Amino acid sequence: MRNIAKWRRQLTEYDIEYVPCTSVKGQAIADHLAEFPIEDDTPINSDFPDEGILRVNEEEEGTAWKMYFDGAVNSTGSGIGVVLISPDGRYYPIAAKVNFLCTNNVAEYEACILGLQAAIDFKVKELEVFGDSMLTIFQTLGQWKTKDAKFVPYHEYLQELVENFEKISFTYTPRIKNQFADALATLASMVSITKENLIEPLEIEIAEGPDYCDTIVATDEQPCALLPERRDSLPPFLRRHTTP
Repeated sequence: MRNIAKWRRQLTEYDIEYVPCTSVKGQAIADHLAEFPIEDDTPINSDFPDEGILRVNEEEEGTAWKMYFDGAVNSTGSGIGVVLISPDGRYYPIAAKVNFLCTNNVAEYEACILGLQAAIDFKVKELEVFGDSMLTIFQTLGQWKTKDAKFVPYHEYLQELVENFEKISFTYTPRIKNQFADALATLASMVSITKENLIEPLEIEIAEGPDYCDTIVATDEQPCALLPERRDSLPPFLRRHTTP
C-alpha cells in the first residue's frame, strides 16, 4: 500500500487518461481490417473440414466396452460391484463380498481391479472405465501421487492389468451416474455369502404394471376378468377387488 501511494503521488503531475481495454482491442481489429482488406473473392466453403475424421471417431467409439466400478464399506461389511457394458448394449454385472478389513479407498481399488480382470476374461481390447473414486481414477492417470504405502501394490498391479488393453481410458463420474455399480457393491456388502451359495448373475426386468395384469382375459360379455386359477392365488385383499 505504501508503494502504491508513492507511485500515485509521483504520477499526479502527468495527464493520464484511462482507456478501457475492450475499446482498444476493438479499434485495433477495425484498423487492421481497414489497412489489410481481403482481396480474394474465393467463396467460403461451408462444408465442415473434419467431417470425415469425426465419422471415423464415431466408428471407433462404437467398438469400445464400458466399465463402471464402485466399492462399499459400511457397518454390515464390505463389497465391490462392477458393470461391464458391451458395444451392443448388453450388461454384465459382477459383485464380490470382501471378507477382510479395508477402507473405502481400498474397496474402490479392489472393484476396479475386479472389473479389469473380468474385461480381460471377456477378451476386451478397448475399454472405457468410469468410477466415482477420485483417488483411484486420478492415481491411475498419474495426476495424483501414490503416497500411501497400502495403495502402492494396488497401483502397480492395476498398471500391469492396463497393459492387456490396446486402448483404455479412465474417467471420473459422479455417484449419481454410477448407481448400478453402487447398488451391486452395497448388496454384496450387506448379504451373507459363503462358498456353498454362490449367486448366479442377476437378471433385471422392467415391470410395466402389476403381475396379475398379464393373466387378465377379456370377452364380449365380460370385458375384463381374471383367470380363475390366477384369482385364487391372489391375496384376499386383492381377490375382493377382482371379477370372478
